[in-house]
Amino acid sequence: MTLASVYPIVDSAEWLGRLLPLEVRLVQLRIKVGSAPEVRSEIRKARGLCSRAGAQLVVNDYWLLAMAEGCDFVHLGQGDLDTADVPALRKAGIRIGISTHDDAELARALALQPDYVALGPIYPTSLKVMPWSPQGLERVAEWKRRIGKTPLVAIGGLTAERLAGVFNAGADIAAVVSDIVRNPDPEARTREWLVTAARHTSRPGLTDPPGRTAAPGSDQSSGQP
Repeated sequence: MTLASVYPIVDSAEWLGRLLPLEVRLVQLRIKVGSAPEVRSEIRKARGLCSRAGAQLVVNDYWLLAMAEGCDFVHLGQGDLDTADVPALRKAGIRIGISTHDDAELARALALQPDYVALGPIYPTSLKVMPWSPQGLERVAEWKRRIGKTPLVAIGGLTAERLAGVFNAGADIAAVVSDIVRNPDPEARTREWLVTAARHTSRPGLTDPPGRTAAPGSDQSSGQP
């Protein structure tokens, strides 16, 4: 599996309508407020937009709704792992990304054979209060040594100007929230991210078509996101 190196995180399908035409090919839908029907509607819209654009959609937290809507990737925090039915996700052919912040969380994540591991926050972030200190680039390099070929997502406080550092340290993918969605010109800033990432990686875009590819331990390999 090869994923795009730029990974915007947004809170609505409307954002996808703005970012996908710019050739964003990996995006996470992270909705924190909304009823189950409202969230499901957003997931359905986002899935359709990504399918038409040839992009990979990752649904944050709402793994049951992601399964119901035929999505093929979910992102789970450590708290989500307490209740998520990982075997059911694997049986459905759904890929899984997992957040990590310390050694114990990394060990827990790797035991589940994730399709990517996320590490954060790399730098200080104002997006939400974090109980963890900034990880820094040395931690990025350490995590990459420990997870090997599993894709590593760096997240937290990233800007286009910091991309070279995280990629050189070993991150495969750079996730972004505030530097795009809170920018006065999100489209222009997204282009900066894509151009900068292309200079520092060999994977500016998605090189395998989105679709339900066999996850570790799964014998399923069909379907669309």
